[in-house]
Amino acid sequence: MRRLAPILVVGLVALPACGPPHVAPFTPRQRMYNPGNYAQKDPSAKPTLGSLFSDAVPGYLEDTRAVRVGDVVTIHISENPAAVGTATTALSRASAGQGGASALLGLIPVLKKAYPKIDPTNLFNFAGSSSFNGSGNTARNGQLTGDIAVRVAREMPNGDMFLEGTKVVLINNEEFHLYVSGLVRPTDIAQDNSVLSNVIADAQIEFTGRGDIADQNNRGWLSKILDAVNPF
Repeated sequence: MRRLAPILVVGLVALPACGPPHVAPFTPRQRMYNPGNYAQKDPSAKPTLGSLFSDAVPGYLEDTRAVRVGDVVTIHISENPAAVGTATTALSRASAGQGGASALLGLIPVLKKAYPKIDPTNLFNFAGSSSFNGSGNTARNGQLTGDIAVRVAREMPNGDMFLEGTKVVLINNEEFHLYVSGLVRPTDIAQDNSVLSNVIADAQIEFTGRGDIADQNNRGWLSKILDAVNPF
């Protein structure tokens, strides 16, 4: 016990030096990053016999634009979608008719005897009309600007490149996610290794967020249920 006492004292003194205290249990984040494919790993990228260069490594006189799987491209996002629609409908219909009978299985004399004022040639009249007017307007505007660096994930048979990348930004308790993917032609990539979002084919651009602000903008589950069953 006399030998253990100094060891315990030293351990208690050195304990605060392990790291700063936290208000809640803290686990260091370790990202399981998947590097994906690289052109340098492709067997066809090996230098041919008698050559010092390969297709996976740019030459000394080539530019730095992304042309291979794994290269990085900067996308300048500038999207301003806007849509306006108007619809108007007007319908009307009117009809009228008159009918009578001069002989009906011998019932006409009986009807005239019972009802002297009846006119058998004008037994019934009908008229009908209907109308409908409708109009509607719709408008939607949005704007998204920003820059994101993505990688060339795949090369198409015609030489086009499939780009894909994600950016995650955490500010206080609010997390923002920006995802971009699509096809781009190598000729559309500028000298500074950037490309505009409006030249990306089959583009998917998503900007979402979660956190305290996003939670306050969502309706509660009870409010959603009441709106779903409300018949009015």
